[in-house]
Amino acid sequence: MSLFLKLPHKPHNSLSILSITTRFFKTLNPEPFPDVPTSAYYDDLVISAGRDRDFDTLRHLLNKRVKDGCFNTTNTFKFIINNDVPTLSLLLDELTTNTLARLDKGFARKSAYDSLVARLCKLNQIDGALRVVETMASGEYGLNACTFHPILNVLTKKKEMESAWRVVEMMREFQIPPDLTAYNYFLMAYCFNGDVNSAADLLTKMVREGVSADTRTYDALVLGACKAGKVDGALVVLRSMVDDGVPMLLSTHMYAVKFVRCFAGKDTFIELRRFDEAKLVVEEMKKRGLEMGEKLKDLYQMNCKDQNIKIIN
Repeated sequence: MSLFLKLPHKPHNSLSILSITTRFFKTLNPEPFPDVPTSAYYDDLVISAGRDRDFDTLRHLLNKRVKDGCFNTTNTFKFIINNDVPTLSLLLDELTTNTLARLDKGFARKSAYDSLVARLCKLNQIDGALRVVETMASGEYGLNACTFHPILNVLTKKKEMESAWRVVEMMREFQIPPDLTAYNYFLMAYCFNGDVNSAADLLTKMVREGVSADTRTYDALVLGACKAGKVDGALVVLRSMVDDGVPMLLSTHMYAVKFVRCFAGKDTFIELRRFDEAKLVVEEMKKRGLEMGEKLKDLYQMNCKDQNIKIIN
């Protein structure tokens, strides 16, 4: 008893006492750790530690989850919310310059920073995300093009193209060239808005830099051609996908179907003498039960005879 009397009294507020007591009893009676933990399980633990501002536990969990093969997800930093700016700023200072900076070098630290950037972008906190980027660059914490993807995704979807291009300039300042995914965000934004001139300029830039197209590039181009009402252009893109062996995304398929519906009953494809491309569209029209012009119907019947397909009227 005398031992306790000699201890100096240090006042605590009720919240800190409750937090300390809770962690004490959890230590005495810990919940059983699963034999095979999941990313969702670790997310729950990380979120709980984050809400308690228990940064030592948070750092331990972020390291351990990677060792257990449970990688970070979009929910990892869900304890960060859109509250008042000063509070969020202080939290980011603690996370970026202390907690995450002290994680194990390599993937554990880099992936944690990337997940934090993604969370801030989901909250539309672009300035905060860029602060994290600058910390990663100064600390050499694995900053690369993937870190910038969520930022570019948000900005291009909001049609803030000038801000998005400034982010690309920042990438170049850090000696990080934009990759195909980064360019695809711009291309989709231009094509969605029907800005075919900007899309064409960007494609020229991609070719000049040696950036090859993928399924999402073609997806954006089909959308852009459909939005602009460029019949021939849409057919050229679809044919290029077939010739290059590029698989069609579901969204690309839906754009094409909508495009077919828009031209149901017209002979535009035949007038353009794009017979091979027209066959692709005609088949889709037949499946959808859409009305064909006489020339399109003749083309379809000729195609069926060539392939010995029975025509069902």
